[in-house]
Amino acid sequence: MATTNPVQFIQQVRAEVSKVVWPTRREVLLTTVMVFVMAALTAVFFAIVDILIRFGLEGILGMFG
Repeated sequence: MATTNPVQFIQQVRAEVSKVVWPTRREVLLTTVMVFVMAALTAVFFAIVDILIRFGLEGILGMFG
């Protein structure tokens, strides 16, 4: 493996960083909002599933107890 000196390394890093396409402020805002929306929908889904499972278990255990 070829070694590079620190100056070459810094130049290569700068060249690679300049190729990065950074997201716009609007894209960051939209993806952040989508993450919060999906997290809220997931929380509601699991809350409903939890309520249904609890209701079902209480019904089954109520028949035997």
